[in-house]
Amino acid sequence: MAVAVPARPNPPAAVEVRRDAGPAAGRVLTPAALELVADLHRRFEPARRERLAARRERQARFDAGELPDFLPETRAIRDGDWTVAPIPAALRDRRVEITGPVDRKMIINALNSGAKVFMADFEDSSSPTFEAMVEGQANLIDAVAGTIEYTSPEGRHYALKPDPAVLIVRPRGWHLDEKHVAVDGQRVSASLFDVALFAFHNAQALHARDRGPYFYLPKLESHREAALWDEAMAFVEDRLGLPTGTFKCTVLIETLPAVFEMDEILHAMRGRIVGLNCGRWDYIFSYIKTLRAHRDRVLPERGQVTMKVPFLKAYSELLIRTCHRRGAFAMGGMAAQIPINDDPAANEAALARVRADKLREVTAGHDGTWVAHPGLIPVAREIFDAHMPGPNQLHNRREDVRVTRDDLLAAPAGTITRAGFLNNIDVCVRYLAAWLDGLGCVPIHHLMEDAATAEISRAQLWQWLHVGGLHLDDGTPIDFALFDDAIHGVAGRLPKHGLPGQQRIAEAAWMLAELTHARPLAEFLTLPAYERLP
Repeated sequence: MAVAVPARPNPPAAVEVRRDAGPAAGRVLTPAALELVADLHRRFEPARRERLAARRERQARFDAGELPDFLPETRAIRDGDWTVAPIPAALRDRRVEITGPVDRKMIINALNSGAKVFMADFEDSSSPTFEAMVEGQANLIDAVAGTIEYTSPEGRHYALKPDPAVLIVRPRGWHLDEKHVAVDGQRVSASLFDVALFAFHNAQALHARDRGPYFYLPKLESHREAALWDEAMAFVEDRLGLPTGTFKCTVLIETLPAVFEMDEILHAMRGRIVGLNCGRWDYIFSYIKTLRAHRDRVLPERGQVTMKVPFLKAYSELLIRTCHRRGAFAMGGMAAQIPINDDPAANEAALARVRADKLREVTAGHDGTWVAHPGLIPVAREIFDAHMPGPNQLHNRREDVRVTRDDLLAAPAGTITRAGFLNNIDVCVRYLAAWLDGLGCVPIHHLMEDAATAEISRAQLWQWLHVGGLHLDDGTPIDFALFDDAIHGVAGRLPKHGLPGQQRIAEAAWMLAELTHARPLAEFLTLPAYERLP
């Protein structure tokens, strides 16, 4: 006899998959998984759009002359005596973390790399073609199961070794849609799409092994955005039959508004957050974007904006003090260098810079750091092992740190050289061409560039040109005549063969020119670029 099933008060929305996702689609985009995506969309999409509208409204105030500051209405949270929930055993030692995209070979190598943690990145180091996003989910299903393997075209075989790194997943940010999946005719949030699929397929298995699931959350600008993440994760936990707080997360402090709300972000997610991370490259981009209309806040060229400049030093130290006061980890930033195998002297100079940066981080009190290449893991680990004998530095409260709003906003002195101006154009064009061709992590000048560093280049160009009255260090006016001449000559400055996305250099140059000439600064380079992906 058939059993009557009560009708759901809110039946699942119609889900439309608008593009073929390739061979992995059948494993990943199952009806039950898509039903979870639909339920999340219906429940949280209005709130997500409200949070994004609040970003735009606040930016309009900044453009009109207001400056970011600590929130008077949340002073009680900052002054209160509270801590976050205990940190799981699997995450108590994170001294070296490696990051990278979600392609199969990368996942295997990163998990086998000797790093404590691998952050599998659907965001800044991935070009979000639909096939790549869905295939990445399938790769992670196999990684969690321990069955992931890969054989290269040359016949080399890759498989997991015993005791792999702890897996953390970075979904795409709140500002991004997944255009190939719609619910009731409306695009879904890429953030919720990524988390829903990973959790649906892996959360039970990870929870059974006390391995999460764990997430890195990018691009937050306020504690209200953090609270939305907390609500969404609790919703998924409930749907999957997991205890509230099973999902653990680390939040990247990579926007200028968020640095003024670190206590509030920790408080909003206090049942599941385990730390904050200094996302330094995106943070520099956000500083430029947030203060784009403030002529007295213009930064010098990127190479001069190191973590030693006062506003970045203040950001790092305030993050450490805030986290350790609340029982959360303070993670350091990315070493983007790539080993230079054909030039030992240049390679040693690059490694010396990495050592100095990691020494700065560990002596300041950070609990761990990021690297982009496996060759840097021994370097970073040596520094942290020597200066952090325990698993972390939660005991280092940094009570000596006193940081004001002005400390966090002070623009450093510096110059803009012709080489720096041209480098911003060339790096942005090279990265964008590769991104449009499906590659989100691109080696350029012995650095692993991702969307964040391309955004610095693009935003600096826009600001230098639109604030007016600036000059190169040789006295040349920085104006659109200079820019147009440089952008027209970009193909001549770049190698003629062998670049990732070589065939899309002209398209990328055209896009950069359009975005730079446009009066409003585009919120993210990847938003218009995403519409050009298949």
